[in-house]
Amino acid sequence: MREPAPPLVGRRVLVVEDEYLIAMEVKRWLLAAGADVVGPVPSVVQALDLIEDQGTLDAAVLDVNLGGGDMVFPVAGALRALGVPYLFATGEATLAQAGAHREQRRLYKPFVETELVRAIAALLG
Repeated sequence: MREPAPPLVGRRVLVVEDEYLIAMEVKRWLLAAGADVVGPVPSVVQALDLIEDQGTLDAAVLDVNLGGGDMVFPVAGALRALGVPYLFATGEATLAQAGAHREQRRLYKPFVETELVRAIAALLG
């Protein structure tokens, strides 16, 4: 009997996370689920460059607070304009600065592999 394919096979997922260990774990989990991981990158500027240069993305995982006062909302706005679904992976209980992104799906840190993969699969329908 054949094993089912991993749930994210063939999907390109952008990861924006400034904490190196978290970024590497998220990348490892997404790769195990079959995704093609774009990034991870730790800044808004790098994320926007990847969005412009990397072609089609299927989904994104965005840390809200990227350190040094850098917030990920410009990246979320660019993804929304392109119709790319995304979720916030955050340790912040409230997203007071989220504005138009206030109702966006989110995973609260710390999360586990199954939660991440399930959330991305749900974004993709």
